[in-house]
Amino acid sequence: MESEEVIVMMLDQATKDNIKDHILNHHDGFPTTKQKLVEACEGMSDFTPEVKKWFEEALPGGTYNNAEEVFRALSL
Repeated sequence: MESEEVIVMMLDQATKDNIKDHILNHHDGFPTTKQKLVEACEGMSDFTPEVKKWFEEALPGGTYNNAEEVFRALSL
């Protein structure tokens, strides 16, 4: 199994930017939880099942006060 860092490196810049854009512009607001972020991403057709799975597995549980905290948690 590959480490999260290796998987993040394998994401192309467009995918990383798309994840950031979704968190910044399409999420309902902060503070939020991992569960709410994952639920919001489930219906997004612009993410592949692999990216959705990575997001769910890579994001630590907890509460996030802003988008920057999410980016740091995902090493984006």
